[in-house]
Amino acid sequence: MWFDSHCHLKIFSDREDLENVISRATDSRVLKMITVGTSPKDWKLYANLVEKYSDQIEYTVGLHPSYVGSTWENELRTLCDYWGMNRAPVALGEIGLDFFRLPEDKRLAKEVVDFQKEAFRKQLEIASVLKIPVIIHSRNAFRDCVNIIDESDVDWNKVVFHCFSESTKEIMEINHRSGWVSFTGILTYKANEHLREALRATNLDRLMLETDSPYLSPIPKRGKENEPSYLPFLGSVAAATLGLNEQDFAKQILENSTAFYDCHLNTKH
Repeated sequence: MWFDSHCHLKIFSDREDLENVISRATDSRVLKMITVGTSPKDWKLYANLVEKYSDQIEYTVGLHPSYVGSTWENELRTLCDYWGMNRAPVALGEIGLDFFRLPEDKRLAKEVVDFQKEAFRKQLEIASVLKIPVIIHSRNAFRDCVNIIDESDVDWNKVVFHCFSESTKEIMEINHRSGWVSFTGILTYKANEHLREALRATNLDRLMLETDSPYLSPIPKRGKENEPSYLPFLGSVAAATLGLNEQDFAKQILENSTAFYDCHLNTKH
């Protein structure tokens, strides 16, 4: 059985295809999915979905750096309310920094970076108070992300860098801090040997896998819309890269993900 530690199910729900997506995931032995919030546009939807699909889905809420603007403080005002619900989020995220597409105008770029850093610090503060895990989005911003987490009161044991795309050097920094990493389908791409090297350097008990669907489909589904049922393709490559038995590796990933998110599994599914 596999555990998809990070996906985005809004697109499937919006076009009324979620039932089929979940069914295909179950047929592919994907036992649990974490659908990850990025803005107020999906938080409420995901809170509702876990009521309907309580065995298969858990959810998170967080303000993704790409959606941070001048009104970010207003958007965060309702964030804590979700932890008062019958089914609370299992983590805060995804949050972090994304410097990949900044405005060319240096003044505007600085404003965007400042907003992102302020919103990141505030959400880490919330996570620290609630003592919950955080999902980190870091794109072209690893050093700043690490520094801001280090400055916060968040426990690194509750930090995962999702869609890891850095090198062994960054893995060693995360290992040193007892943080977690999660790999996506880009691990399977021929050109990304540096990621497979980074995977080999990862602490096995701090490792998770994710589809990040509907993005980043693994080989042999590259070019198609990704979904949780494709996770075993990634799992097979990851296990082979580590020289591990696939079934034993899947069990390890399941145990790791369940522990990080502190969530219940219905193994009868």
